[in-house]
Amino acid sequence: MDTHEMDYKGFKMNGFLALFLFVFVWATLAVWCFVIGSLPLCILGTVMLLLWILLNCGYIMLEPNEARAMVFFGKYKGTFRETGFFWVNPLMTAKKLSLRARNLNVEPIKVNDKMGNPILIGLVLVWRLKDTYKAMFEIDAQTMAYGGTTLNSSNALVNRMNAFESFVNVQSDAALRQVAGQYAYDDNEGAEGELTLRSGGEEINEQLEQKLNERLKMAGIEVVEARINYLAYAPEIAAVMLRRQQASAIISAREKIVEGAVSMVQMALDKLSKDEIVELDEEKKAAMVSNLLVVLCADEAAQPVVNTGTLNH
Repeated sequence: MDTHEMDYKGFKMNGFLALFLFVFVWATLAVWCFVIGSLPLCILGTVMLLLWILLNCGYIMLEPNEARAMVFFGKYKGTFRETGFFWVNPLMTAKKLSLRARNLNVEPIKVNDKMGNPILIGLVLVWRLKDTYKAMFEIDAQTMAYGGTTLNSSNALVNRMNAFESFVNVQSDAALRQVAGQYAYDDNEGAEGELTLRSGGEEINEQLEQKLNERLKMAGIEVVEARINYLAYAPEIAAVMLRRQQASAIISAREKIVEGAVSMVQMALDKLSKDEIVELDEEKKAAMVSNLLVVLCADEAAQPVVNTGTLNH
């Protein structure tokens, strides 16, 4: 048996031509045999009617981005992809498949990042069938679809595609856990310049897409696009991490304020010295620096104190 997808090379006929031949020609001959009335012709007419019923089971119709996996008594004969209305061997089983792209929104799951912190991470992806042979015969999608019961043709495609979606969902969960465990949540946990889940962006999404394609290749499924659409700390540590982020932000802001204040003090001292406005000894310079830093670094506006004395006092 072939172990890869191939195009169906068996006999096929235009469906409208077959409809004309079977409905008008074949049925007319069968009725004519009964009209003649002789026993042999009646037997022949009965056989022709039974064959006519069987032949009418060979019609198939395909829309764009649909396919039929053709199976003849358990043997794979190829994949029928040609769009239109056709007639094929009625003893051939034509398993209908959709090749259209489908969305899957993976609900956020709890995983541990590289540093061991519990986080919630979700995924949205676009997938489609690429290899119909692997999809139908390499994984047990048919059993998952049928669930041990016989399905009618109207529900077969829906249940079969839902089985594929269930397979994609499970593998997406595993791939998401694998990728999330390789990176820290943000820069506060990882080393400086290291790729993180929050800062990774397209690189993380590309790795996730690659891992998914590796896992789904055996099922003949291709991931067109995969993106992380939800990322947050788990509830049990969210409050602590928020306070840590706020503290980091305050420290960063204070560093900028102090840096600017020192620069302004230096500029003030240089300007006073250059323009010879006033001569300050080291003690008065230290007092001036202290006062300026208090004013510039304070959270609230400073209350001025007017000195009515002289610099000598």
